[in-house]
Amino acid sequence: MNVDEVREALAILYAELDAAVAEAAPVCRLSGRCCRFEEYGHALFLSAPEAAVLLADAPPPSRPLDDGETCPWQDASGRCTARAARPLGCRVYFCDPAYEGKAPELTERFLARLKALAAARGWPWDYAPLHRHLREAAARGAFADPPPAAAETPR
Repeated sequence: MNVDEVREALAILYAELDAAVAEAAPVCRLSGRCCRFEEYGHALFLSAPEAAVLLADAPPPSRPLDDGETCPWQDASGRCTARAARPLGCRVYFCDPAYEGKAPELTERFLARLKALAAARGWPWDYAPLHRHLREAAARGAFADPPPAAAETPR
């Protein structure tokens, strides 16, 4: 799987998704709940193509990899440091109650398009939790925890 090819195809899909989300107009209050998976009862799943782009394009993580409780790219202020490279699941998640009913439809619609794109291009699908992808990348030497001074815990 060529990461440049994946990045180009995902950029188009993500731009259309971002426009659809913007049209739904969810409000983000910068609570950081989107990245604190265990605390707020959700998990982030992503495909192998998305993981490849995230690992290639995201800056070093803000904190060490845990067992799936949080996103390693959430900084001490609760903000995403991998915003441009974030996967579909991050792009559709908002904790705005007025948006809740719209997220599942957008997720399913764009996830189906992403899956069809992966199938058409012969890319592996491997839809799995973020932390499984990251642990596998760490085992290959493609993901490393930040130095201790850079690792911060969000409030």
